[in-house]
Amino acid sequence: MLNKYPLWKYLLVLMVILVGLFYAAPNLYAPDPALQITGESSSQIIDDKVLDRALTALEEAGVEHFGEVIEPDGRNALVRLADAETQLLAQARVSRALGDGFIVALNLAPTTPSWLSDYGAQPMKLGLDLSGGVHFKLEVDVDAAIERRMEYYVNAVKRALREERIRGLVTLDNAGKVAARFRSEELRERARAIIAENHPELVLDRVEEGEDWSVLAVMTDQTRKEIADYSVSQNLTTLRNRVNELGVSEPLVQRQGQNRIVVELPGIQDTAEAKRILGKVANLEFRLVANIDAAASEKQRYEYRSDDRAGMSEWLERDVIITGERVSNAQASFDQNGRPNVQISLDSEGGTLMSRATRNNVKRRMGVLFIERKYRTRYEMQEDGTEKIIKTPYDEKKLLTAPVIQQALGAQFQITGLDSPIESSELALMLRAGALAAPISFVEERTVGPSLGAENIRLGVKSVQYGLALVVLFMILYYRVFGVAAVIALSANLMLLIAFMSLIGATLTLPGIAGIVLTVGMAVDANVLIFSRIREETAAGLSPQMAIHSGFERAVATILDANITTLIVAVILYAVGTGPVKGFAVTLSVGIVTSMFTAIMGTRALVNLFYGGRKVRTLSIGGPKATGATA
Repeated sequence: MLNKYPLWKYLLVLMVILVGLFYAAPNLYAPDPALQITGESSSQIIDDKVLDRALTALEEAGVEHFGEVIEPDGRNALVRLADAETQLLAQARVSRALGDGFIVALNLAPTTPSWLSDYGAQPMKLGLDLSGGVHFKLEVDVDAAIERRMEYYVNAVKRALREERIRGLVTLDNAGKVAARFRSEELRERARAIIAENHPELVLDRVEEGEDWSVLAVMTDQTRKEIADYSVSQNLTTLRNRVNELGVSEPLVQRQGQNRIVVELPGIQDTAEAKRILGKVANLEFRLVANIDAAASEKQRYEYRSDDRAGMSEWLERDVIITGERVSNAQASFDQNGRPNVQISLDSEGGTLMSRATRNNVKRRMGVLFIERKYRTRYEMQEDGTEKIIKTPYDEKKLLTAPVIQQALGAQFQITGLDSPIESSELALMLRAGALAAPISFVEERTVGPSLGAENIRLGVKSVQYGLALVVLFMILYYRVFGVAAVIALSANLMLLIAFMSLIGATLTLPGIAGIVLTVGMAVDANVLIFSRIREETAAGLSPQMAIHSGFERAVATILDANITTLIVAVILYAVGTGPVKGFAVTLSVGIVTSMFTAIMGTRALVNLFYGGRKVRTLSIGGPKATGATA
C-alpha cells in the first residue's frame, strides 16, 4: 500500500515535536522583576550582612519583595519584587543603603522550573520593545580626556628636553597649561623651538617672572574639540567591544548628542555584570620601581607611593613605560604553579617602548599599576524636599604586581600576582576590549516601561492569534480533513519556532513577531501548493492514494525553491541589517526551516495516518469532488 510511513519516520516526527514542546515550555513562565546586587570588584563577595541591609531598605520603603537569594559563588544576590513599577524606587533605596562599592542593577528573574532549566530549557529572550533587557545612557567626561592629553604633553615635553639635554622644570599648572621653567632665556628659546616642532597644535606663550624664563603651552580650541570628539568616538568603539565580549544578541550602542552614548542590551540576564563591565574606567600603567635612596634625594623621579597586594609600599617612577592602550590582545591563563595570570600582547609601538625600557634595567623591578575611576556618592536635600545625588569622581590606584625584570621584554609577556581567575578574566576582558579614552558615568538606567512592553506583547500576540484564526478557518472550510492536518502542522510549526529560538538564545522583538506572522502565511502556502497538486492529480484520474503520493512528491521541489530563495534573502538581511532588521531576519530564517519540516514531513505524516494503508474511494480535500480509482 502507498502512503504509509515506516515506523522510524513517525517516531522521528514525534520526537522532534516532543523536544520542541519541552524547549518551548519555559515561555509559559513569565519572569519576575528583580534587583541584582554585586560588588564593584569581580572578586568582591556578597554576604548575608549585605543582603540584610538591602532588605531592610526595601522594607522601610514599603517595597514588597520575596525570593531573595545569594548565588552559590557569592558574587551576586537577587531580590525579586512583587511589582515592576517599584523597581526604580527599590534600586534607589538599596543603592543608598549599601553606599559606594556596590552595584545595584535592574533585572528580570526567571521563573522556569528546575525540571526544565536543568536540561538547558530557558524562555525566549525579549527585546527592549517587549520589556526584556536594560537601557543605559552614559555621559563621557570630555574634560577628563583633555586633562589626560595635557598630562601626556607634560611627559612628552620632558622626554624631548631630556634628549636634547635641556634642564628645566615642566609641570601642569592650576590653569591646565603646560608650564616649562628655565634659568635662562637661551634655554627657554631652545625649548620653545623643540616644543613648537614636536607639537604644532599647541599655542605657546613666553612668560618672565624674576629669574625664571617660562613657556606656557595650551591647546587650541580646535584641538580641544577634536579631542572631545575623539574621546566620545573611541568610547563608543570600546563599549561596542565590551558588549560583544558580554555575548549579548542584537545590542544597540549609539552616540546621542555631543557627549552621550546610549546602550541597549535586550534579553540580558546579568545586568549587574553588564553595568560593571560597561562602566569600568580602568587602565594599566607600567612603571619602573624607583630606587628608594634616589627617590628620597631626587623627588622628580617618582610620582607617588602605592600599596601592593601584600601591604608593601613601593615608590614608582613618574615616567610611564606604556599604558593599557598599547595592548593588542589579552587572555586569562595560569602559570606553571597554577596561579592566575594574564597573557599580554602589545602592538608594535608598545613592544618597542617596552624593549627600550627594560633592556637597560635588567634586575630592576617593574610595577604594574591598575588605575580605576570610581565615584563617591553624597546626597543633598533640596528646597523642594527632594534629594539630589552628587557623585564625585576619584582615581583608585592599585599595584597589581612588581616583578623583577629578568631579561629584556618584548611585545609578549604576562602579568602575575592576581587574586583569582575571575579577576584575571575581567582584567583580560578590559584590556582586550580596549581602554576608555575618557571616564563615563551612568546618567540613566531603566527597563522599558511595563505598560509599553505589555502593550507590545499583547498587540503582537493578538496579531498572531488573529492571523492564525483566519488561516485555520480558511483551511478547514476549504480543505476539510486536509485542512485539519495543515492546522495541526501549523501549530507544531509555531511551537518548534519558539522552541528553536529559545534554544539558540535569539531575541524576540516586534519585527520578530512580524516574522512569525509571515512564517504562518508561508507555512500555509506550502500546504496549499501540496493540496492543489493533489486536487490536480485526482482530476487527472489518479486514485486517491496515488494522488496523495504524487501531490506531495511533485510539490516538494516547488516548496524548496520558494523557501530557499526566501532563506537567502533572510540571510542577506541578517548580514547587512542591524537591530530590528536582524530580529526579523532571524525569526524568518528559523520559521522557514521549521515550516518546511512541518509542511513536508509533519503534514505528510498526518495525511498518512488519516488515509494511508487502506482503500480510499474519495478524499476530503474540498473543491471538485476528489475521486478516482480505488487503491
